[in-house]
Amino acid sequence: MNHELPLADELAAVSARMSGLLLSRETVGTALNFVTSLAGEALPAAAGAGVTLLDEHGRRTTAAATDPVVEHLDGLQYDLEEGPCLTAWEERHVVKVDDIPVDGRWPRWSVAVGGAEMRSALSAPLVAGGDALGAIKVYGREPSLFGERDEYLLTMFAAQSAILLANVRSYDDARKLSDSLTDAMRGRDVINMAKGIVMAREHVDEGTAFTLLARNAHEERKSLRDLAGAFVRSTTRRNR
Repeated sequence: MNHELPLADELAAVSARMSGLLLSRETVGTALNFVTSLAGEALPAAAGAGVTLLDEHGRRTTAAATDPVVEHLDGLQYDLEEGPCLTAWEERHVVKVDDIPVDGRWPRWSVAVGGAEMRSALSAPLVAGGDALGAIKVYGREPSLFGERDEYLLTMFAAQSAILLANVRSYDDARKLSDSLTDAMRGRDVINMAKGIVMAREHVDEGTAFTLLARNAHEERKSLRDLAGAFVRSTTRRNR
């Protein structure tokens, strides 16, 4: 990316690349890696970038990182339950650290970081539709690397990233739901086929056929769907 571009043009270029990703319907994992890479490009002082997300159980994880050091610094935040990226997420505002080892806001984290090669940090919350999805952060190897322009750029970048991630996550969720519904429909179909075979073979009504299948499934310690599928397959082979 051309770092000499005016700020508005730079943000527009990032937005265009994000839109291309969304239109390609990639997975959340691909989107996270893309966003993390772009964050490093957008802030030239950054030596590493990462994204922290909350999973469905509320656990915090580094979903993407450009550098093992970023994963280490983030992991210490999760273990100690304190740090700039967690504060950015919890309080929903940009958090800047000019010199990690001497910053007193997160004393346990600062001590644990020790002689880590990263000295500066800048974190911004990922907020979409009122939901705080997590945070995006960049690290630098020298103290006081990030200024007001970097804060503004990361804020705008985080806002666009949050929308992208929310949309891609929604697409993934819808696809998973669709797959689950399709799977459920297939299960219902095979059970109906098995019931039809039992009704024809035993000359019983639908309710009785279902009861017979359910009883056999219980006796064989199988799910009704698995028993019905095996029953249909064995009947089909015999009738060939």
